[in-house]
Amino acid sequence: MKKFLKKFIPSFLISWYHYLLALIGAILYRFPSKKMIMIGVTGTKGKSTVVELATKILEEANYKVASLSSINFKITERKWLNTLKMTMPGRFKLQKFLRQALNAGCQYTVIEVTSEGIKQHRHKFIDFNVAVFTNLAPEHIESHGSFKNYRKAKLKLFKETGDVHIINLDDKNAEYFLNFPADEKYGYGIRNQELRIRNQKFSRDVKIIEATGINLKEDYSLFLIHNSLFKIPLIGKFNTYNTLVAICVGLSQGVSLRTCKRALEKVERIPGRMEFIDEGQDFKVIVDLAHTPDSFEQVFKLVSTLPHKKIISVFGSAGGGRDKWKRPELGKIAAKYSDYIILTNEDPYSENPLKIIEDIESGFSQMSNVKCQMSNYKKIPDRREAIRKGISLAQSNDIVLILGKGTEQIMFIGSKKIPWDDRKVVREKLKNLKIRYLTNNTMA
Repeated sequence: MKKFLKKFIPSFLISWYHYLLALIGAILYRFPSKKMIMIGVTGTKGKSTVVELATKILEEANYKVASLSSINFKITERKWLNTLKMTMPGRFKLQKFLRQALNAGCQYTVIEVTSEGIKQHRHKFIDFNVAVFTNLAPEHIESHGSFKNYRKAKLKLFKETGDVHIINLDDKNAEYFLNFPADEKYGYGIRNQELRIRNQKFSRDVKIIEATGINLKEDYSLFLIHNSLFKIPLIGKFNTYNTLVAICVGLSQGVSLRTCKRALEKVERIPGRMEFIDEGQDFKVIVDLAHTPDSFEQVFKLVSTLPHKKIISVFGSAGGGRDKWKRPELGKIAAKYSDYIILTNEDPYSENPLKIIEDIESGFSQMSNVKCQMSNYKKIPDRREAIRKGISLAQSNDIVLILGKGTEQIMFIGSKKIPWDDRKVVREKLKNLKIRYLTNNTMA
């Protein structure tokens, strides 16, 4: 129905409709953001992790903090999963959350700010004090019309935030975000020749936070900031960047580097982000949200460095006409790194699930040199069955990589909303495998 109406209603009227909803929501809940320090995190990848880490740092500094991400809602000690299938809630829900945070005595609120949210004015009438940019890669191109429009939506957060800007200097889009004025600017990156050149260019206006001496281990990451050694229980280069952002958030609010270090060293694995599911099996199962070519490449590269015999990957791609261009790209990347691939549903919506799978599969044929052979490839639309199959194929020291949904609590198939959690399904299958193993051994 919504799609039908959009064809006949002028875009400017739709825009005004969203704007008025944002205004009414803010009036209804009495503009709660005006009495808190608001931190907005935008970008393509890493937003949820940054929200989690920045919250930990501010809490370590004894502030009362609320946060909102695609993973969780949190108000001081109370935390609950985001089950909305929407990173940035609608205007009324968002303003209600901010009012609840203020009533609970929160001094800070840290939230993800998405391009779709900005497009629909969900960020309006929220007085952001700090704008954070993580990185930018093609996503939601059908919705925005072009990558340029997608970037433009992200830029609006910086245009409308004047106190503090925090920007990834290693991202090629950094200069677009640096163009907007702010009372304070922080730039972060991993020290290299390119960053040194940028440092010279921006040193007058931007406080630079660099990570040096990076050493990425299987279970943790090591790096230096201002000769202070950080040992973080998160793996991968992308998590070094996520950690740097969170540190910049802390420093911008007067939190010492020592306090940032203390908070980050207490962090546990981020739910649904390179989350290892361990039920005592002798192989690894990892659940991750990765669903874009860029995030696929990063996750597969990281996983390929971990000790393993085989990599078994289980994934699909969203339907509903969303970013169809990326489907063969996902297939190419998975075929490059996986020993065994199982293609399945992610959120097919009203699209034919087998057509989505065929689109992903088309990427295999474009590869001249693939690790995964066609004999080691299956199409199983039923995601529960696909996960079961992936786990059943795993042997000692293998890695089963389940991508696309992370902590998402719903799967859309046609008009149905199906309760879902990849992690729960994995644990269920691992427990069944363990029971069968123990039963067989007892009978033997």
